[in-house]
Order: sequence, then structure tokens, then C-alpha cells
Amino acid sequence: MEKYYVFGHQNPDTDSVTAAINLANLKRKLGVNAEERVLGDINKETKYVLDYFKVKEPRYLNDVKIKIKDIEYRKNCFLTSDKSIEQVYQYMQKKNTTGVPIVNRNKELLGLITAKDILNKVFFLNDSTLNTSYDNLIRTIKGEEVLRASNEINGKVIAAAFNHETFENNIILTNEDIVITGDRHSIIEYALVSKVNLLILVGNASLSKEHTRLAKKNKVNVIKTKLNTFEVSRVILYSNYISKILNKEAEHVLHEKDYYDTFLAQSELLKIDNYPVVDKNNKCLGLLRKSEISNPNKKKVILVDHNEMDQSATGLEEAEITEIVDHHKIGKISTNSPINFRNMIVGSSNTIIYFLYKENGIKITKQTAGLMLAGILSDTINFKSPTTTETDKKVAKELNKIAKIKIDKFALNMFKAGTSLEGMSIDDVLNVDSKTFRVGTTSFTISQMLTLNYEEILKSKDEYLSEIEKIKDLTNVNHYLFVITDIMNNGSYFIYDEDSEELIKNAFHLKKIEEGVFVENIISRKKQIVPSIINILEK
Repeated sequence: MEKYYVFGHQNPDTDSVTAAINLANLKRKLGVNAEERVLGDINKETKYVLDYFKVKEPRYLNDVKIKIKDIEYRKNCFLTSDKSIEQVYQYMQKKNTTGVPIVNRNKELLGLITAKDILNKVFFLNDSTLNTSYDNLIRTIKGEEVLRASNEINGKVIAAAFNHETFENNIILTNEDIVITGDRHSIIEYALVSKVNLLILVGNASLSKEHTRLAKKNKVNVIKTKLNTFEVSRVILYSNYISKILNKEAEHVLHEKDYYDTFLAQSELLKIDNYPVVDKNNKCLGLLRKSEISNPNKKKVILVDHNEMDQSATGLEEAEITEIVDHHKIGKISTNSPINFRNMIVGSSNTIIYFLYKENGIKITKQTAGLMLAGILSDTINFKSPTTTETDKKVAKELNKIAKIKIDKFALNMFKAGTSLEGMSIDDVLNVDSKTFRVGTTSFTISQMLTLNYEEILKSKDEYLSEIEKIKDLTNVNHYLFVITDIMNNGSYFIYDEDSEELIKNAFHLKKIEEGVFVENIISRKKQIVPSIINILEK
């Protein structure tokens, strides 16, 4: 069953993480193979919530770009190195391909053989030696086992075309020779006495009892065939192990987790068609032929608590968005086909998901109710945020009938856990909850930190300003505002880059402004801060 990834924005907060968990759970109840993921490290507040309700942290999702494993390549298209040249060529014919990956017995990739390699190394080279198996030879020359002294056959092929006197006077046989002959008893005896590696009897010739005893005594392999000398000589070299002519590595090997777009760019330069695909242990998975690539299988994703490309997973443009559940303004995002888009004027994505459970007749468990309630309390700052609606309050009340927690006490402990600065660097603090927005060609980033220890941040505002300027240079945003929200005093402190002073002064109608200025009644980024800045930038 195809998997659907459910995730929130790049800087996971409590509402986005719990919403992803709850929505993925709903989808599974409805028969969809959904899995919740996060796009970054969860913060302390969210960890407190997950630990409190004994819920496992979602796995990290690096990106949703198309990878080689998402392409319909030829799975299990490879052969082991002990296969004969003939078998490999027949396999190519059967599979209608011009190349085959060659592996060892552990399926580890050894190299790639192509039809061109076989043509150049078998047809156009004067090599009369064999390195193969007894079974390969029987298969290739349509032979029949007479005597098997060993499974491995190695030696130089000699066709006894002269009479026995000329042959014996001019050719000294050894145990490294393979002799092809017919019903010629003198040459057969000479070969057996010389302890050759293999004797091939053509025209269905057979051994006498005496010669059979001699062959057994001298441990000579013997095969007979209906083919004549010419026919055997023509095909015998095709019985060689394919490893005999596999003397180079594949020009380019693909790993299943390689990105599709990177492969396309490289393939334009390489100009080759056959690519072995391996896993992280170099075990071969199959063959990808560029000429056979059709539409790759895009990852199916469901977005929660956001609908902006800049805030979502890397490679979102390569994925198929099937659904969005959000309570923010609708950003610049597009899909190739109609989707379910649930957007409501409420303070939390979990409020919307509550209604989705009800509409689908899915029972809300105590654990799920707790996660939903935590998400609502977090995003509405325990109903103090101006984004809070009466709907949020009503839903929270219904959820607490199931979760049965002391809301004010839980919320305070949750905020205490989340606002602790212990062990956090300046960069950590700035990235706790950071989002970037665009208005035309102008971009701005707003980082927000809800904390009870705002004095500690303000004492280090120069260090924060220095880090903000570094982030600006790195991300090329035009403006950066760090908002330190004091939930007890219902307001926020502003720290901003040097280019944003007038913008912030005008956006919030401040008569006097300085780094660390306290702005009363401003605690919501979504409903107060972002709209105010956008309003000035659009003038």
C-alpha cells in the first residue's frame, strides 16, 4: 500500500507535531497507509507533551525529493559471476536489455557487462583458454556427462584436427589442456595418458572400457556431445565464466537513495543507458535503463499547520500534495490536481483535526484528546492569544472531557518546559520557531521565543544581533525580527537587524524604538506581527 507522509512545517512546534500525529492516526483508521514525520528537531515544549502522554516522537524526514528507489527500474535484474557468457547473453535477449549487472554470491556488485563488451571480448579477441565450470560446458555444447573429476574447468582448448602421429609429434599435452576429438582412439589415449584437464568427445563418440578406467585413474574430466568439432569449437568459448571478461567496474553506479534530478544531470554528461542500482551495503538491487524511465513515483504528502513552500519539506515541488489542513493564511502553493484543503479561522490546526475525527465517525481516545488539547493550548497560549476563537475554547472543553487534565496547571508546566534556555545556544534560541515570509521580492524572517526568562536574552542582545546578521547574510533575507514573547505580561520584546528599524517602527506604530523594545499586547506572529509587516511592505 502506498505511503502518505504527514508533516508540519520546518521548525516543529507543539501544534504542528501533535497535528501531524493525530491526522496520520485518523488516516490510518480510515485505511490509509499514513506516517507522521517531522522536518526538524522537536522543541522542549513538544518533548514535554509527548512524554506526558507517552507518545513516541515522529521520525525525521529529510526531504520529499524523488529518489532512485521511487523509479520503476528493473528490480532483481542481475546475474552472478559464475554464469557463462552464453547465459548472460541469453538473459539480455530475454530481458531485452543491453547490459546486466554482475554480482558475487552475496549479491554485492562486481561490475556491469554489456552486449558491446561481449562482442569486443569474445568475437574479436584470439583467446582459446577456458575458465568455467563443468556444468557451464555441458549447457553450452549441449553435452552429456561421462566422467566428472572436478567442477572447475581451466585450460587451453585444442581441437585434434591432425592424424594422431602428427598430433603427438607436434603437440605436447598437459593437465592444463582441453582436447576436442572424435572417435580417434589413439588421440583419446594420448590425452588420457597426458592427464589433460578435459576431454570432449564430439559426434557422440564414447570411451572404451579400458579408456574409461584410464580416465578415472588419471582424474580426467570427460564430456560427450552430438555436435561436431566445428560446432563445438565455435561455441565452446561462450561457456567461459562471465567474470573472465568482466575486467572493469561499472562506469556509474546508482544508490537507491540518490536523487533523481542529480542522476538526470549526470546522465546527460555520461551518455550511457545502463546503471546498476545498489543499496548502502553495495548489494545490487537491479538495473536502471535511462531509455526506459517513464514518470517516477512521486512521494504523496499531507501538509498540516502550513501551506507555504518555504516552510515545508525540501523537494516539495517534486512531491504530490494530496491534502492540506491549516489555520494560517493561504500562501503561494499550487498542485497539479484538486486536493482536500481544510482551512479554518481558528487558533490551532488541532481544532480542525478534531472536526475531521467527528465528521468521519472516528472515536477520539484519551491519548489523542490529550495531544489535540496540548496543541490548542500551545498555539493559543492557553487562550490568551488574539488568534483564539470561541471554537477553540469549545473544542478544548470537549477534549478535556476525554483527556481529564487540569488545563491551567498543564499549560503552565508545558510553557515552563518549553521556555527554559538551559543548554541552548543563541542559534538554538533563534531557530526554536522561525519562519520566513515573502512579499513580492522582499523577504523577512520572524523568530519567536516564548519564555519566562526574557531578561537573560535581553542581557545578551548584542550577541543575538551579531548572530541575526550572520543568518541574514546566509539566507539572503531582507529583514529579520526576533520576538521574545512574555506570556505573563502579555507582550513581546523585539530584537531586529539594523535595516529593519523603520519597518518595525511603522508596522507597530511605535513613537520610539530601540533594540529590545517591549510592545504591549503583541504575542501572535500569525495574527498580529506578520499582517502588520506585510501591510507596510505592500504600501
